Amino acid sequence: MTGPAVQTRGLSKRFRHQLAVDQVDLEVPRGAVYGFLGPNGSGKTTTIRMLLGLIRPTSGVSRVLGEPIPERISHALPRVGSLVEGPAFHPYLSGRKNLLRLDAADPHASHRSAGRRIDAALERVGLMPAAGKTFRAYSLGMRQRLAIAAALLQPRDLLVLDEPTNGLDPQGTREVRHLVSDLADDGATILISSHLLSEVEQICSHIGVMHAGKLLAQGTIDELRARTAPTVRLETTDPRPAIKIMTELGLETPRSERTGDHHLVSAPLGNVETAKIVPALVADGVPVLGFRVAAQSLEDVFVGLTGEGFDVSG
Repeated sequence: MTGPAVQTRGLSKRFRHQLAVDQVDLEVPRGAVYGFLGPNGSGKTTTIRMLLGLIRPTSGVSRVLGEPIPERISHALPRVGSLVEGPAFHPYLSGRKNLLRLDAADPHASHRSAGRRIDAALERVGLMPAAGKTFRAYSLGMRQRLAIAAALLQPRDLLVLDEPTNGLDPQGTREVRHLVSDLADDGATILISSHLLSEVEQICSHIGVMHAGKLLAQGTIDELRARTAPTVRLETTDPRPAIKIMTELGLETPRSERTGDHHLVSAPLGNVETAKIVPALVADGVPVLGFRVAAQSLEDVFVGLTGEGFDVSG
């Protein structure tokens, strides 16, 4: 199959007087790990629910694995695994028995191969040793992994994971992150929504930035970083003459912040030649304790797009 794994045009959803999703043109390449990035309430989950046919859009069109949604949703969904708004399982059943119940309810599943497929899914997410434990005895990380195991009971071309690390401790977060990376290495396309920049930056190849219901930008991480100029970072004990010289060189709005006994002066590089900066500072007697030109972080990109800060680590 050719074409994007997920594609929308003008996708919108209005709840009475609230426009939750506004003209979103999403494009998830096949084989990508696409980070659907934005703060809580930015419209990510509503978009995902429309893609999965859980709610109908107010306007716009969408295609999942080449199939129009919702018109041919029955053809697309058997090839899609999803985790939306947290896992829901029977607390008094074991992990294995929960998966057995889910598999039995799937009209596309072969009951003869259920045991083999369930074991393979549990093994894949590292839950085989805990398969006999009740769900209520699982940690948050184990519960998220069981939900991903449920999405893997059948071969999937696309996995849609809505905030899969939400509420997890660092160990649980690492477990889910490694699992997502392994699934991507096997060739699955993964759409993973998150409000955590650090998580997206570590595992995703492509990013879409949502804010207030709008998709502000999308592309590879390098493409989005290239939209914002690199930043000059100078470490010195005397920031005032440093700011003066940097301004004279053409660096716009240098700013200083104290870090221990020193000051860090930073400014967008713009069109200034990097090789000219340090000699000019030294010639004017500015103590240069450290100097580098840093690529923009995702936080810098987000702030540049929205003018607002972002939850970096949760």
